[in-house]
Amino acid sequence: MTMPPDLPQYPDLGSLSSSFFDGDTPVPHSVSLTVDTAAQVLKIVLPQNAEATIHWPLAEIRQLEDTAGHDGVILRWTGDPLARLNLRKPHLLYSMPHLTRAAPSKGRGRLAAWAFAAVAAVTIQIGILVPLLADRLATFVPPAGERALGEATFGQIRQALAGTGLPPLLTCDDKDGLAALEQMLLALGVERDTDDAVKVFVLDHEMVNAFALPGGYVVFFRGMIDAALSPNEIAAVLAHEVGHVENRDPTRHALRSAGSIGILGLLFGDFAGGAAVLFLTEQLISASHSQGAETGADEFAFGALEEAGVSPAALGDMFERLRTKYGDTEGVVAHFVSHPTLSSRITRAREVAREDASYGEIISEYEWRALKNICTSNLLPPSTD
Repeated sequence: MTMPPDLPQYPDLGSLSSSFFDGDTPVPHSVSLTVDTAAQVLKIVLPQNAEATIHWPLAEIRQLEDTAGHDGVILRWTGDPLARLNLRKPHLLYSMPHLTRAAPSKGRGRLAAWAFAAVAAVTIQIGILVPLLADRLATFVPPAGERALGEATFGQIRQALAGTGLPPLLTCDDKDGLAALEQMLLALGVERDTDDAVKVFVLDHEMVNAFALPGGYVVFFRGMIDAALSPNEIAAVLAHEVGHVENRDPTRHALRSAGSIGILGLLFGDFAGGAAVLFLTEQLISASHSQGAETGADEFAFGALEEAGVSPAALGDMFERLRTKYGDTEGVVAHFVSHPTLSSRITRAREVAREDASYGEIISEYEWRALKNICTSNLLPPSTD
């Protein structure tokens, strides 16, 4: 409502019989009103306590819709969300320039502070507290629990990579190819014939990748074996993944991902966990371990390869060739590039290889051909017997 020119000054307006509700009690108070044009405030004086004068800035008074059908006009002050003034006659409204303007939002600074604090709290939980707790809990997870988690995750990965509505991705099971893998594990000094022994699977998929899961599961894709030029390159990658298993890195990673997913699920309402399962599967396939974990797995691989009479440089050769062919963001390179630079890892692999050592192949040529053909049995028609 616009103010008329030459706004008159209103002295004592007690005769208007206005009612004031202070917001604390439901009892109306008869008040006298005075407009101070110099200070641009409305003075609300309680007759029973003349000293308790209430000041409402004229520019901050707003008119409310009277849903109760009372006579007069209902006013409020934007600085007090509960107090109300029932003005019996409308003459005083000319003194108030912003009766119909929307009230400015209060507490924006406080709201921004709370929002920042909430984001900071979630960031600290996901970035610091969850990893610390996961590292602690990983040492207390029993082997049977790790195996169950690894088995369940392995099944999810097979189903996810096959596609919705399709059977799980086939596991390559050529007898001679599996025997070659077993011989490779023995040559690397990996413990066998126990409940906690590392279990290696090859999935019939063109992806160039390999990763470890909780419970001693190591998964290769056919694409990784197809891309290798020698058995020593596969042995180097296998030794790296066994290093993750020995250090229980997959269990730590799974606990971190699960904790982060749980927090995000509470925030975004994914209580059913459908998106969480897909995200966890993707996280475990791409398993970007910490710099310390990757360095530790590399060092384990170098030692295992040296003991097997295989040059540790094979791991660097594999990295360099795949980086040249696929770039830094695809396939196995993306898997291994998590934190330490790929160049530094290639350099380190070649540094630890002894120049005076006599290195050889980890398995025979016949076994290498069998390993390269480990998925050929999946191409054969099913037996009619």
